Amino acid sequence: MWDPAADPSVVRWQFSPLGDPRYRDLRPDASWVYPCEAKVRVHRKRTYVLTTASFGFVAVVAHPSGRRYWGTALGPGDDLFNPHSAEILPDGNVAVAGSTGALVRLYAASQGPRAERYAEARLKGAHGLHWDGARRVLWAVGDDELVAYEVGGTAARPALTRAFAVGLPVGTPGRTPGGHDLFPVAGRPGRLWVTTNAAVFQYDTGSGVFVQDFAGAGEISRKSVKAVGDDPRTGQVLSTVPERGLEETWWTTTVGVHRPTSTYRLVGGGIYKARWWLPR
Repeated sequence: MWDPAADPSVVRWQFSPLGDPRYRDLRPDASWVYPCEAKVRVHRKRTYVLTTASFGFVAVVAHPSGRRYWGTALGPGDDLFNPHSAEILPDGNVAVAGSTGALVRLYAASQGPRAERYAEARLKGAHGLHWDGARRVLWAVGDDELVAYEVGGTAARPALTRAFAVGLPVGTPGRTPGGHDLFPVAGRPGRLWVTTNAAVFQYDTGSGVFVQDFAGAGEISRKSVKAVGDDPRTGQVLSTVPERGLEETWWTTTVGVHRPTSTYRLVGGGIYKARWWLPR
């Protein structure tokens, strides 16, 4: 049970741009609404948390200082509105996926904390991103397909080229598969977790096949999984699925853990995604 009011020690670290002068220009009062991504990355030996919020906030935040590496705010008039995921690349640039705008955008974030130049590519329902260092491609998942983009140009003037795409496994007949989460399988390099409206899969980047041969698949794979990931130290898998009766239809108070089965429950919470803390 996570109850910060009763036991503040359950909070190891927290971030909010509200009232923080380092993020004032991103208008967090308007843009920091419905945070929908938080994942940890190591870039040039520094640890960062990448976060997005549905009303347009995107930032790469230094841990633990909260210092701004880079950030932007996308208003309702921006084609990328409703950012769902972000990823930092080896050159320091930052990719952002926007579901409403159906775009993957690569910002020249290496040029400074307020850099605005970008390259972009269309992707219907863009929801998740992952940089594949072995293959040197940016993976993105959308409504219907998993796509690999090659990154070209320069750090100051990046370019995105669609290199490869594979259709997502069909779920309910007549409906889009609804690709949602995309995350590396920590315990099996070369595989990606991919969730759809109907199920949870792993995509083998070597064979180009979606599989469900992972341990615990019968329990882990189910409808509407918003986030999934494994801890390579224990083999445990976590996932989040919306529960009824909360303020928003995509929220849950519970993070499910599999192998063995257990739960983390946030008192008064509205959780969308959950991640293991695995700097890499």
